[in-house]
Amino acid sequence: MKKYKIVHKITADFIAEAIVNEDEIDTSINDLKEYNKPNSKFNFTMVKGTESVTQTNYELYDEKPNNSHKDSISDKWY
Repeated sequence: MKKYKIVHKITADFIAEAIVNEDEIDTSINDLKEYNKPNSKFNFTMVKGTESVTQTNYELYDEKPNNSHKDSISDKWY
């Protein structure tokens, strides 16, 4: 029986939270310093119900571990 790999590209809203020490930000001038944009130091939680599928692809799934001769789906998106 054939197997297929299905990949959905989605968008969603997330909450990004970080707990920081007071010396890591400057509250007097609202400077979040390295926490100005979410990064790996944040915990992310997806807001339920905000997900939206923007693109769907599927391809025949090859269970062989060395699959370098095929184009990756992510290569086609970017």
